[in-house]
Parts: sequence; structure tokens; C-alpha cells
Amino acid sequence: MVLRRPDLRLLEGGSEGDELPRSDEALIDAVQRGDHRVADELYDRLIEVVDHTLYRVFGRREPDHDDLVQNVFEQIVRTLSRRSYARACSLRTWASTIASHVGFNALRARKRERRVIDRSPETDYEAVPPPADVERAVTARSELEELRAALSDMKPEQAQAVFLHDVLGHELAEIALMLHVSVSAAQSRLVRGRRELYRRIDRADNLRGRRPS
Repeated sequence: MVLRRPDLRLLEGGSEGDELPRSDEALIDAVQRGDHRVADELYDRLIEVVDHTLYRVFGRREPDHDDLVQNVFEQIVRTLSRRSYARACSLRTWASTIASHVGFNALRARKRERRVIDRSPETDYEAVPPPADVERAVTARSELEELRAALSDMKPEQAQAVFLHDVLGHELAEIALMLHVSVSAAQSRLVRGRRELYRRIDRADNLRGRRPS
């Protein structure tokens, strides 16, 4: 899939003579000056982490994946322009936080519309596992869908803490910076989120008469 570059609209302005490539700090400063020429550079710097984070939220690239990417970049530009980004973590880490927030909001909206399960991707026949692995693959996909559904029903701050730590692999100290909370608060969200996630999964298993392994 070819991702289109977002139509990032910055305020007119900026100075002449900026050299490429810019550091994160220089790129942020250019956005805050309203230098519209850095849109492509911002996209190139962050598209990989934005794309990866959205993919991990949904487990695939949804039909509206490009629109979600656009939404993420619009929020990134808005955040930087308003100087809401405190620069306590890397720009890529901050972009990952925003992408996970956008992704979970979209996932919750689809859950409310009762369309999460119906949004099945087209089958990639070259990627279909051998017959012996089909049952295992189907079970794994079903469990992942249940996991995402459970996360989408949880409190946003707890779900995001679990996702950032257990799925994306961020450390607690980094998550605290990303979410503007103390390390102890980030740890509390993670512990409570895991507990709630396990409770929801166990309840779903019991409703189907299936015991967790």
C-alpha cells in the first residue's frame, strides 16, 4: 500500500537558508515558526512509527488507514504548533503516543458501531498457512480480536498504558513522559489496566465455557 503524504497546513512564515536534514529540535522549531516547507520532512521523519503504531492497534491496515494517518499528522502539527509538546521524549515517541490515541479512538468508535468483527481484510492467499496450522492461526486471530475488543472497552488511560508498555515496549519512565504523569501514576495505570484486561478476557472465556490455558 502506498501511503499518501498528508496535506499538512502550517502557518506561512519561516526563515530562509534552513539546511536538511534537521534535528528533531530544529524541525520542531520550524513547525512552531509556521514554516510550511517542512511538511514533507516531518512526514518522512515520522511516517514509519505512525504507520507501525496504527498497524499494531488494528492488527492490519484498515481500508481507512490513510485517513487515520492523516488524522495523526494533523494532530501532531496542531500539538507542535500550540507548543503542547514539552520535548521531554523524542519526537518519534511523541508521534507514537498520538497515533495510539487516534487508533484507540477509532477502534472504540467501530466497537460502538458493532463493526469491528465485520471489518475483515481481503484474504492474502500467499500468506495462508499450511493446513496443519490453519486451526492454530484461526484461534490466534480470534484471540487477538478479543484482546483488541477488550482494550477498546477499557478506560482509555489504562488501555493506552497497557498498549504502550506491553505491545510497543516502552518503559514506564518513558510512558510517564508521554502521558504527562508521574512514573508511579503510569505504573498504577499499567497494573490496573492489566488487571482489568485479564478480568474481561476471563469473563469472555467463561461465557463461552472456555477456560484460559
